[in-house]
Amino acid sequence: MKNDLQEIRRSAVVSLFGPGAIVDFRADGGAVSGVVTGLEEWDRSFPPRGLAHPQVIRETRLQKKLGVKGFRAAPVVEARGGDNPDNRRLVAVRFPQWLQCPQCDRIKPASRWKSDPGKASCYCPTCTETLGGGKRMYVIPVRFVMACENGHLDEFPWDWWVGHKEDCPIAGRRNPDRHPGLILRSEGPGLSGLMLSCPECKARRSMDGIFSKKTWENSPPCRGRRPWLCDADESCDKKTQAMQRGASNLYFPVVESALDIPPWSDSLQEALGTWWNTLTNLDDLSQLDMFISFVAQGELGSIMRELRMTPAELAEAIRARLTAYEHLQTDNLRPDEYRQFMMETGSSQSKDGNFKIRNEPVSSEMPRWISKVVRVVRLREVRALKGFTRIKPPEGGIVPVARLSKSPLDWLPAIEVRGEGIFLALNEETLKSWEIRDDVQQRVEACNKLRLLDLERKQGSAPDKLEPLTPRYVLCHTLAHALMRQLSLECGYTSASLRERIYAGTDTQQMAGVLIYTATPDADGTLGGLERQGKSQRIADILYRAIHAIEWCSSDPLCISDMMGANASYSKSVCHACCLAPETSCEAYNCYLDRVLLVGDGTGSGLGYFEDMFRRG
Repeated sequence: MKNDLQEIRRSAVVSLFGPGAIVDFRADGGAVSGVVTGLEEWDRSFPPRGLAHPQVIRETRLQKKLGVKGFRAAPVVEARGGDNPDNRRLVAVRFPQWLQCPQCDRIKPASRWKSDPGKASCYCPTCTETLGGGKRMYVIPVRFVMACENGHLDEFPWDWWVGHKEDCPIAGRRNPDRHPGLILRSEGPGLSGLMLSCPECKARRSMDGIFSKKTWENSPPCRGRRPWLCDADESCDKKTQAMQRGASNLYFPVVESALDIPPWSDSLQEALGTWWNTLTNLDDLSQLDMFISFVAQGELGSIMRELRMTPAELAEAIRARLTAYEHLQTDNLRPDEYRQFMMETGSSQSKDGNFKIRNEPVSSEMPRWISKVVRVVRLREVRALKGFTRIKPPEGGIVPVARLSKSPLDWLPAIEVRGEGIFLALNEETLKSWEIRDDVQQRVEACNKLRLLDLERKQGSAPDKLEPLTPRYVLCHTLAHALMRQLSLECGYTSASLRERIYAGTDTQQMAGVLIYTATPDADGTLGGLERQGKSQRIADILYRAIHAIEWCSSDPLCISDMMGANASYSKSVCHACCLAPETSCEAYNCYLDRVLLVGDGTGSGLGYFEDMFRRG
């Protein structure tokens, strides 16, 4: 594809439209489908390479967890005037290669259709002649592709599926540039009425059953194709399966995120830029003061004047940062964030203003259930894309994560967002007495068993490192969904613009809290409409209305009887009418939810954590 296809939002390039994702474009009036290329293409198309690029993002805790030295934002074309336009572009590789004419129903590889020089769209020359008036019959990408659980992507085996007769001249042709094409025509409803035929040998077969796993048990093995890495194929032991080109489960981005919190939220590393690696990679850090004094005569001197630091002060700050970095625990980044929210001081703020919180007094109506309310006036979050999965969403490290580059790099794509939010911590005393109840444990254990059996069936053996669900996690997660639905009505933000961050743990660090926040890539963040809802009496009323709203569901009694929750989501009493949230808002793909644990099952047994709330005066 040699011409411009379409603009994509910067945030989308590090989420749903990241490397390895199939994206549908419109170019020159025709439909073009392409797979976004890997990170090596970022270095080639948008120099300078790696972290020498000016569009670099830093977040110390997330860098250590992911084993990289920094992150890069999706490149942006510079607005240049005159005769020197910025011609740099990210690249997409055409996929699938097979295209179909909507009029004559013929399908064949892109090289067998007509196209104008430098244009990505292709057209059918035969059907174009019948249109007249300079109009063209543009061909469209075929509907079906092949994928496997290791993240590989391949063309649908059209010739294998149609089953050519032995004397067919098309059978066995390996060169797509010479393939004369097949016919894919709808002759009735559904896949059973979609017929694939060979115009040469007259072989015919319907597309019925292509989505069944049994169909592909005797199919050719996965060829390990990775078109986003310029066909850097690898061996694979999985079976491929047919999927719709635009299916939502064809690409699950694996995103890790972290909030920028003190003491890591100072801008020292960001201000030093490329000098950070130079200064921290000295063989003898005891000579750091002398080295800084020497190089301060050049570019580093202007940075030090901006930081208002002497060579000795800068050297001491770097050594202190490196010492703290060595002791930084990155298995789970959330306990440190939880401790920041649970600080007893009235307010807390980082030096550069990227993290600012204000404690609110807990309303007299809430202490039985809620122990702390925090208005998050300002926050900065870094979201890094470390890979993706196909067919199944990432599940605690069980599903293989496909790579974004041919070889490991010292950076990953990321985006930084700034915004505001509300943090609520549950009453630990009430929670402990509630979560040990037998009926509570039984509901969560049922989800755990279903989850384990499902993974055993898919993998063939029991996973050895699967963290079990806990009552407090399911409770916090369902509470977050209820609050997001209500806050979208109270503060004016759409439900898709609100996000959750769950803090739930029972090991060395006991946590039970939820952060509901909104954030944008804009440097100014948001306007405060959400965090103001966290004021004492306001949040008490919002919490009451949120819990009351899900006490009854329009799908009851089916929903409250666990008949609406999909088995694949490992949930109980939940459906779209009461608790499910937009995919961009939920960190667990709408899994692990149960509103009964919030409001009870209607029997008055106390099964719901907030069940007594409705007895308030």
